[in-house]
Amino acid sequence: MARLLVSSYEVDKNLFLLQIIRAKKAVVSNASMWDTLDLLPPDAVPKSYQDKVKATPQCDSFMHLHLGFDAENAREDLGIHHIVVNDWNKGVDGEQNVVLISVPSVLGEGLAPPGKHILHAYTPGTEPFGLWEGLDRKSAEYRSLKEERSEVMWKAVELALGPKFSREKCDVKLVGTPLTHKRFLRRNKGTYGPAIKAGEATFPGQATPIPQLFCCGDSTFPGIGVPAVAASGAIVANTLVSVSQHSELLDAVGI
Repeated sequence: MARLLVSSYEVDKNLFLLQIIRAKKAVVSNASMWDTLDLLPPDAVPKSYQDKVKATPQCDSFMHLHLGFDAENAREDLGIHHIVVNDWNKGVDGEQNVVLISVPSVLGEGLAPPGKHILHAYTPGTEPFGLWEGLDRKSAEYRSLKEERSEVMWKAVELALGPKFSREKCDVKLVGTPLTHKRFLRRNKGTYGPAIKAGEATFPGQATPIPQLFCCGDSTFPGIGVPAVAASGAIVANTLVSVSQHSELLDAVGI
């Protein structure tokens, strides 16, 4: 999506766009609050709303490591999930201090070719965007920083998978950075989401100042994470359909 158009006037001004889709009932944005704001015309929402969005603190970004390798190069008792904490004194939000690892092919053989494993490792919202801002993704500087900042994940993977694992023998090696998130996932500054602390503030609801424009995802209640994001989408769906439709669906699924 390139833009959110909120009036016939805006549509007329943007007829050069490849395709314009007109919503009959509502528009639901699952982009972050910052990215949704950027999609709107500058005067589409009150300045107070814009200021509130811009003032919302952000979590840092991620580093990611995706691997594919021979199953025989990992320990025989390999589990699906691993958490490596390098220094408990630095806390779980310390920069490059915690690495989370998932090897889903341990439980789902069909997720990887026979005899292979797939692995995802990441630093959970602790990678500063400032280190990456302005870098050319094709530059030697960017490649060097990727190698440097991914080393903590490689070491965590080596610890979790055991002495038989060798990074040189991996069939697939993919490193994601904050710029990866910003580019492919349209995440403002590659952020993990709003840094809203429990007990100090609450995540905003799904409604916006624009009638029939709703938001879901980790910028809305109940917050960050797959279950919370799914719940935010369900809240919007419940808002848009009638109670009778709710009942019909519950009957259809046998609840």
